[in-house]
Amino acid sequence: MHTSSHTVLYDPDGLIEAELPLDREPYECLVKAILTWTGEDTLAVRDYEQIGLQLTGHARAVASAVRRCADQLPKSSGPRALADVVLRDAEGRLSAPLEGTVRCVQNRARLVRSLYARLDRLEAALAPDRQAPTVG
Repeated sequence: MHTSSHTVLYDPDGLIEAELPLDREPYECLVKAILTWTGEDTLAVRDYEQIGLQLTGHARAVASAVRRCADQLPKSSGPRALADVVLRDAEGRLSAPLEGTVRCVQNRARLVRSLYARLDRLEAALAPDRQAPTVG
């Protein structure tokens, strides 16, 4: 007898994720708050670990958005090349184990900030291509 009410989703291409907007504002506020911390004993270790997990998940979501935008540009374009560098760096930083420290959480916050900066630049590079021609 099968009593589970859960449905397993198979989305290897990330199409569902691509349709969901990033919840940017709360994470930008969190990043700003984290980067202003100066004391080591502000929170408990488990709190730093939880914040690190939140930032890691969000960084992965932003990195996916960066990849989707970069893939829309020609392979030889400068913005795409820079996005590839940022994404390789992000992959390396996200593969590092989480630690329950201010330093670790601040590094994840810096990563989220840099990924958003790259996403903004990519969206700006794509903006001229997305504008509809004016008829007049």
